[in-house]
Amino acid sequence: MEERKIRVAITQGDTNGIGYELIFKTFASPEMLELCTPIVYGSPKIAAYHRKALNTEGSFSIISNADEAKDGRVNLLTCFDDEVKVDLGLSTPESANAGERALQRSLDDARQQLFDALVLSPLESNTKLAIESQPVVIAAPLRMAFLTQHIALKDVAGSITEQALIEQATQLFNTLKRDLRFSNPRVALLALNPKAEGTEETEVIAPAVTKLEEAHVNAFGPYAADDFFGSGKYEAFEGVLAMYHDQGMAPLKALTDAGRVILYGGLPMVVTAPDVTPNFEEAGRGMADETTFRQAIYMAIDVCRNRRTYDLPLANPLPKLYHEKRDESEKVRFSIPKKHENSIKERL
Repeated sequence: MEERKIRVAITQGDTNGIGYELIFKTFASPEMLELCTPIVYGSPKIAAYHRKALNTEGSFSIISNADEAKDGRVNLLTCFDDEVKVDLGLSTPESANAGERALQRSLDDARQQLFDALVLSPLESNTKLAIESQPVVIAAPLRMAFLTQHIALKDVAGSITEQALIEQATQLFNTLKRDLRFSNPRVALLALNPKAEGTEETEVIAPAVTKLEEAHVNAFGPYAADDFFGSGKYEAFEGVLAMYHDQGMAPLKALTDAGRVILYGGLPMVVTAPDVTPNFEEAGRGMADETTFRQAIYMAIDVCRNRRTYDLPLANPLPKLYHEKRDESEKVRFSIPKKHENSIKERL
Protein backbone atom coordinates (compact mmCIF):
# COMPACT_ATOMS: atom_id res chain seq x y z
CA MET A 1 0.00 0.00 0.00
CA GLU A 2 2.86 2.37 0.79
CA GLU A 3 4.40 1.84 -2.67
CA ARG A 4 1.46 3.18 -4.64
CA LYS A 5 -0.30 6.53 -4.67
CA ILE A 6 -3.13 7.17 -2.28
CA ARG A 7 -6.38 6.12 -3.87
CA VAL A 8 -9.13 8.68 -3.34
CA ALA A 9 -12.70 7.65 -4.09
CA ILE A 10 -15.01 10.52 -5.09
CA THR A 11 -18.79 10.32 -5.27
CA GLN A 12 -20.66 12.09 -8.07
CA GLY A 13 -23.14 13.82 -5.75
CA ASP A 14 -26.56 15.00 -6.92
CA THR A 15 -26.49 14.54 -10.70
CA ASN A 16 -28.36 17.81 -11.31
CA GLY A 17 -25.88 19.79 -9.21
CA ILE A 18 -22.28 20.94 -9.48
CA GLY A 19 -20.54 17.68 -8.54
CA TYR A 20 -19.12 16.78 -11.93
CA GLU A 21 -18.08 20.36 -12.61
CA LEU A 22 -16.05 20.36 -9.39
CA ILE A 23 -14.43 17.06 -10.37
CA PHE A 24 -13.57 18.17 -13.92
CA LYS A 25 -12.13 21.50 -12.77
CA THR A 26 -10.12 19.97 -9.95
CA PHE A 27 -8.44 17.32 -12.09
CA ALA A 28 -7.82 19.70 -14.96
CA SER A 29 -4.65 20.46 -12.99
CA PRO A 30 -2.07 17.74 -13.81
CA GLU A 31 -0.45 18.02 -10.39
CA MET A 32 -3.57 16.54 -8.76
CA LEU A 33 -2.87 13.22 -10.48
CA GLU A 34 0.62 13.30 -9.01
CA LEU A 35 -0.82 13.49 -5.50
CA CYS A 36 -3.42 10.74 -5.73
CA THR A 37 -5.27 8.28 -7.93
CA PRO A 38 -8.94 9.36 -8.18
CA ILE A 39 -11.79 6.86 -8.52
CA VAL A 40 -15.05 8.65 -9.35
CA TYR A 41 -18.14 6.70 -8.35
CA GLY A 42 -20.86 7.63 -10.83
CA SER A 43 -22.18 7.10 -14.33
CA PRO A 44 -20.23 7.53 -17.60
CA LYS A 45 -23.42 8.65 -19.35
CA ILE A 46 -24.13 11.35 -16.78
CA ALA A 47 -20.49 12.43 -16.72
CA ALA A 48 -20.51 12.76 -20.51
CA TYR A 49 -23.69 14.87 -20.34
CA HIS A 50 -22.06 17.27 -17.88
CA ARG A 51 -18.87 17.39 -19.93
CA LYS A 52 -20.82 18.44 -23.00
CA ALA A 53 -22.91 21.00 -21.10
CA LEU A 54 -19.76 22.53 -19.63
CA ASN A 55 -17.88 22.36 -22.94
CA THR A 56 -14.83 20.88 -21.25
CA GLU A 57 -12.49 18.02 -22.06
CA GLY A 58 -12.82 16.28 -18.73
CA SER A 59 -11.26 13.01 -19.87
CA PHE A 60 -11.77 9.86 -17.80
CA SER A 61 -11.18 6.11 -18.04
CA ILE A 62 -14.18 3.86 -17.42
CA ILE A 63 -13.72 0.96 -15.00
CA SER A 64 -16.08 -1.59 -13.43
CA ASN A 65 -14.28 -2.24 -10.15
CA ALA A 66 -12.03 -0.18 -7.91
CA ASP A 67 -9.13 -2.59 -8.23
CA GLU A 68 -8.96 -1.74 -11.96
CA ALA A 69 -7.97 1.88 -11.22
CA LYS A 70 -4.76 3.10 -12.82
CA ASP A 71 -2.42 5.87 -11.69
CA GLY A 72 -2.12 9.02 -13.77
CA ARG A 73 -5.76 9.16 -14.91
CA VAL A 74 -9.25 9.95 -13.65
CA ASN A 75 -10.90 6.56 -13.18
CA LEU A 76 -14.70 6.59 -13.48
CA LEU A 77 -16.32 3.56 -11.85
CA THR A 78 -19.72 2.66 -13.32
CA CYS A 79 -22.18 2.36 -10.43
CA PHE A 80 -25.23 1.73 -12.64
CA ASP A 81 -26.02 1.44 -16.35
CA ASP A 82 -29.67 2.50 -16.43
CA GLU A 83 -30.72 5.85 -17.85
CA VAL A 84 -31.08 8.76 -15.45
CA LYS A 85 -32.64 11.98 -16.69
CA VAL A 86 -30.43 14.99 -16.09
CA ASP A 87 -32.18 18.32 -15.48
CA LEU A 88 -29.35 20.65 -14.58
CA GLY A 89 -30.34 23.11 -11.89
CA LEU A 90 -33.37 21.17 -10.65
CA SER A 91 -33.60 19.22 -7.40
CA THR A 92 -35.40 15.98 -8.21
CA PRO A 93 -35.84 12.65 -6.40
CA GLU A 94 -34.22 10.91 -9.38
CA SER A 95 -31.05 13.01 -9.28
CA ALA A 96 -30.73 12.66 -5.51
CA ASN A 97 -31.25 8.90 -5.77
CA ALA A 98 -28.49 8.66 -8.37
CA GLY A 99 -26.16 10.42 -5.96
CA GLU A 100 -27.16 8.13 -3.09
CA ARG A 101 -26.59 5.01 -5.20
CA ALA A 102 -23.06 6.12 -6.00
CA LEU A 103 -22.47 6.88 -2.31
CA GLN A 104 -23.71 3.45 -1.28
CA ARG A 105 -21.45 1.71 -3.79
CA SER A 106 -18.46 3.66 -2.49
CA LEU A 107 -19.29 2.74 1.11
CA ASP A 108 -19.55 -0.94 0.15
CA ASP A 109 -16.11 -0.76 -1.45
CA ALA A 110 -14.72 1.13 1.54
CA ARG A 111 -15.61 -1.78 3.80
CA GLN A 112 -13.48 -3.98 1.53
CA GLN A 113 -10.62 -1.46 1.75
CA LEU A 114 -10.50 -0.98 -2.03
CA PHE A 115 -9.32 2.62 -1.65
CA ASP A 116 -7.69 4.80 1.00
CA ALA A 117 -10.02 7.78 1.38
CA LEU A 118 -13.46 8.96 0.33
CA VAL A 119 -14.43 12.50 -0.72
CA LEU A 120 -18.12 13.33 -1.03
CA SER A 121 -19.42 15.58 -3.81
CA PRO A 122 -22.40 17.79 -2.86
CA LEU A 123 -25.57 15.88 -2.02
CA GLU A 124 -28.43 17.40 -0.08
CA SER A 125 -28.65 14.46 2.30
CA ASN A 126 -25.66 12.70 3.79
CA THR A 127 -27.60 12.22 7.02
CA LYS A 128 -26.92 8.50 7.43
CA LEU A 129 -23.18 8.96 7.21
CA ALA A 130 -23.28 11.96 9.55
CA ILE A 131 -25.21 9.98 12.19
CA GLU A 132 -22.66 7.15 12.08
CA SER A 133 -19.74 9.54 12.54
CA GLN A 134 -18.78 12.85 14.13
CA PRO A 135 -18.68 15.58 11.46
CA VAL A 136 -16.01 18.15 12.27
CA VAL A 137 -16.28 21.37 10.28
CA ILE A 138 -12.83 22.83 9.70
CA ALA A 139 -12.00 26.40 8.71
CA ALA A 140 -8.79 27.71 10.25
CA PRO A 141 -8.46 28.46 13.08
CA LEU A 142 -11.70 26.69 14.10
CA ARG A 143 -12.49 22.98 14.20
CA MET A 144 -16.10 22.58 15.24
CA ALA A 145 -18.02 19.46 16.29
CA PHE A 146 -21.61 19.27 17.52
CA LEU A 147 -23.12 17.34 20.41
CA THR A 148 -26.53 17.11 18.71
CA GLN A 149 -27.32 16.76 15.02
CA HIS A 150 -30.51 16.97 12.98
CA ILE A 151 -32.87 17.61 15.89
CA ALA A 152 -35.22 20.47 16.74
CA LEU A 153 -33.91 23.20 19.04
CA LYS A 154 -36.60 22.38 21.63
CA ASP A 155 -35.12 18.89 21.98
CA VAL A 156 -31.50 19.96 22.50
CA ALA A 157 -31.58 20.39 26.30
CA GLY A 158 -32.96 16.89 26.80
CA SER A 159 -30.20 15.44 24.64
CA ILE A 160 -27.37 16.91 26.69
CA THR A 161 -26.26 14.03 28.88
CA GLU A 162 -22.99 13.41 30.68
CA GLN A 163 -22.36 10.24 28.70
CA ALA A 164 -22.98 11.95 25.34
CA LEU A 165 -20.68 14.83 26.27
CA ILE A 166 -17.88 12.49 27.33
CA GLU A 167 -18.23 10.38 24.19
CA GLN A 168 -18.32 13.31 21.77
CA ALA A 169 -15.55 15.30 23.46
CA THR A 170 -13.33 12.21 23.59
CA GLN A 171 -13.98 11.48 19.93
CA LEU A 172 -13.11 15.05 18.96
CA PHE A 173 -9.94 14.85 21.07
CA ASN A 174 -8.93 11.60 19.33
CA THR A 175 -9.69 12.98 15.86
CA LEU A 176 -7.52 16.00 16.56
CA LYS A 177 -4.67 13.75 17.71
CA ARG A 178 -4.78 10.97 15.13
CA ASP A 179 -6.22 12.61 12.01
CA LEU A 180 -4.92 16.17 12.38
CA ARG A 181 -1.80 15.35 14.46
CA PHE A 182 -2.15 17.81 17.31
CA SER A 183 0.04 16.27 20.01
CA ASN A 184 -2.03 17.38 23.00
CA PRO A 185 -5.18 19.13 21.72
CA ARG A 186 -7.38 21.32 23.89
CA VAL A 187 -11.15 20.93 23.53
CA ALA A 188 -13.59 23.61 24.65
CA LEU A 189 -17.18 22.72 25.56
CA LEU A 190 -19.73 25.47 25.02
CA ALA A 191 -22.55 26.18 27.45
CA LEU A 192 -26.19 25.88 26.48
CA ASN A 193 -27.55 28.82 28.46
CA PRO A 194 -26.58 32.52 28.54
CA LYS A 195 -23.64 33.21 30.87
CA ALA A 196 -23.25 29.44 31.39
CA GLU A 197 -25.41 29.62 34.52
CA GLY A 198 -28.17 27.09 33.88
CA THR A 199 -28.97 23.62 35.17
CA GLU A 200 -27.33 21.98 32.16
CA GLU A 201 -24.03 23.69 32.95
CA THR A 202 -23.94 22.96 36.69
CA GLU A 203 -25.40 19.46 36.70
CA VAL A 204 -24.26 18.00 33.39
CA ILE A 205 -21.57 19.86 31.42
CA ALA A 206 -19.26 20.86 34.29
CA PRO A 207 -19.24 17.33 35.82
CA ALA A 208 -18.56 15.90 32.34
CA VAL A 209 -15.54 18.20 31.98
CA THR A 210 -14.22 16.96 35.32
CA LYS A 211 -14.52 13.32 34.25
CA LEU A 212 -12.87 14.10 30.92
CA GLU A 213 -9.94 15.66 32.75
CA GLU A 214 -9.63 12.55 34.92
CA ALA A 215 -9.51 10.48 31.71
CA HIS A 216 -6.64 12.68 30.45
CA VAL A 217 -8.74 14.44 27.81
CA ASN A 218 -7.83 18.14 27.73
CA ALA A 219 -11.40 19.44 28.09
CA PHE A 220 -12.36 22.89 29.38
CA GLY A 221 -15.60 24.75 29.97
CA PRO A 222 -18.47 25.26 29.86
CA TYR A 223 -18.04 28.58 28.08
CA ALA A 224 -20.80 31.04 27.26
CA ALA A 225 -20.81 31.20 23.46
CA ASP A 226 -21.02 34.99 23.15
CA ASP A 227 -17.95 35.63 25.30
CA PHE A 228 -16.06 32.62 23.95
CA PHE A 229 -16.23 33.85 20.37
CA GLY A 230 -16.56 37.58 21.02
CA SER A 231 -13.42 37.84 23.14
CA GLY A 232 -11.33 35.51 20.97
CA LYS A 233 -11.03 32.68 23.51
CA TYR A 234 -11.57 30.19 20.68
CA GLU A 235 -8.05 30.94 19.40
CA ALA A 236 -6.57 29.06 22.37
CA PHE A 237 -8.26 25.75 21.47
CA GLU A 238 -7.69 23.15 18.79
CA GLY A 239 -11.31 21.96 18.89
CA VAL A 240 -14.73 23.20 20.01
CA LEU A 241 -17.77 21.12 20.92
CA ALA A 242 -21.01 23.08 20.39
CA MET A 243 -24.27 21.92 21.92
CA TYR A 244 -26.25 22.32 18.69
CA HIS A 245 -25.67 23.14 15.01
CA ASP A 246 -26.36 26.88 14.80
CA GLN A 247 -24.52 27.62 18.05
CA GLY A 248 -21.32 26.53 16.35
CA MET A 249 -21.92 27.21 12.67
CA ALA A 250 -23.09 30.81 13.00
CA PRO A 251 -19.87 32.10 14.61
CA LEU A 252 -17.73 29.78 12.47
CA LYS A 253 -19.15 31.28 9.29
CA ALA A 254 -18.83 34.80 10.67
CA LEU A 255 -15.21 34.39 11.79
CA THR A 256 -13.75 32.43 8.88
CA ASP A 257 -13.58 32.75 5.13
CA ALA A 258 -15.26 30.42 2.68
CA GLY A 259 -13.55 27.09 2.22
CA ARG A 260 -14.97 24.98 5.03
CA VAL A 261 -14.19 21.26 4.86
CA ILE A 262 -15.99 18.52 6.77
CA LEU A 263 -13.97 15.67 8.25
CA TYR A 264 -16.14 12.74 9.32
CA GLY A 265 -14.37 11.60 12.48
CA GLY A 266 -14.79 8.30 14.25
CA LEU A 267 -14.96 6.17 11.11
CA PRO A 268 -12.51 3.39 10.20
CA MET A 269 -12.19 4.97 6.75
CA VAL A 270 -11.07 8.51 5.94
CA VAL A 271 -14.04 10.59 4.73
CA THR A 272 -14.09 14.31 3.89
CA ALA A 273 -16.40 16.65 2.00
CA PRO A 274 -16.52 20.31 0.98
CA ASP A 275 -19.07 22.18 3.06
CA VAL A 276 -21.11 23.20 0.02
CA THR A 277 -24.54 22.35 -1.38
CA PRO A 278 -25.32 20.99 -4.87
CA ASN A 279 -25.80 24.68 -5.73
CA PHE A 280 -28.45 24.00 -8.37
CA GLU A 281 -28.68 27.63 -9.48
CA GLU A 282 -25.09 27.42 -10.83
CA ALA A 283 -25.19 23.86 -12.18
CA GLY A 284 -24.07 23.50 -15.78
CA ARG A 285 -23.06 27.14 -16.12
CA GLY A 286 -19.32 26.81 -15.46
CA MET A 287 -19.54 29.11 -12.43
CA ALA A 288 -18.74 26.68 -9.60
CA ASP A 289 -15.58 27.34 -7.57
CA GLU A 290 -13.67 24.10 -7.02
CA THR A 291 -11.32 25.49 -4.34
CA THR A 292 -13.10 23.96 -1.35
CA PHE A 293 -13.53 20.65 -3.15
CA ARG A 294 -9.81 20.55 -3.80
CA GLN A 295 -9.15 21.34 -0.14
CA ALA A 296 -11.33 18.37 0.81
CA ILE A 297 -9.13 16.13 -1.34
CA TYR A 298 -5.97 17.60 0.17
CA MET A 299 -7.33 16.95 3.65
CA ALA A 300 -8.27 13.36 2.78
CA ILE A 301 -4.70 12.74 1.60
CA ASP A 302 -3.21 14.39 4.68
CA VAL A 303 -5.41 12.41 7.06
CA CYS A 304 -4.41 9.15 5.36
CA ARG A 305 -0.76 10.00 5.90
CA ASN A 306 -1.37 11.22 9.44
CA ARG A 307 -3.13 8.01 10.44
CA ARG A 308 -0.29 5.90 9.09
CA THR A 309 2.39 7.81 10.97
CA TYR A 310 0.26 7.88 14.14
CA ASP A 311 -0.59 4.17 14.07
CA LEU A 312 2.87 2.86 13.16
CA PRO A 313 4.61 3.29 16.54
CA LEU A 314 1.47 2.15 18.39
CA ALA A 315 1.62 -1.20 16.60
CA ASN A 316 4.78 -2.12 18.57
CA PRO A 317 4.88 0.15 21.63
CA LEU A 318 7.89 0.28 23.92
CA PRO A 319 7.23 -0.25 27.64
CA LYS A 320 6.94 3.00 29.60
CA LEU A 321 10.04 3.60 31.69
CA TYR A 322 8.73 6.55 33.66
CA HIS A 323 5.49 8.13 34.81
CA GLU A 324 4.46 11.31 33.03
CA LYS A 325 3.64 14.30 35.20
CA ARG A 326 0.61 16.13 33.92
CA ASP A 327 1.02 19.83 33.22
CA GLU A 328 -1.55 21.61 35.41
CA SER A 329 -0.76 25.08 34.02
CA GLU A 330 -3.30 24.77 31.20
CA LYS A 331 -6.01 23.75 33.65
CA VAL A 332 -5.45 27.02 35.49
CA ARG A 333 -5.19 29.07 32.31
CA PHE A 334 -8.56 27.94 30.94
CA SER A 335 -10.43 27.54 34.23
CA ILE A 336 -13.78 29.21 34.81
CA PRO A 337 -13.40 32.58 36.61
CA LYS A 338 -13.69 32.42 40.45
CA LYS A 339 -16.72 34.71 40.45
CA HIS A 340 -18.57 32.34 38.14
CA GLU A 341 -17.48 29.34 40.21
CA ASN A 342 -18.82 30.91 43.43
CA SER A 343 -22.18 31.66 41.80
CA ILE A 344 -22.47 27.99 40.86
CA LYS A 345 -21.71 26.90 44.44
CA GLU A 346 -24.35 29.31 45.81
CA ARG A 347 -27.04 27.78 43.59
CA LEU A 348 -26.04 24.29 44.75
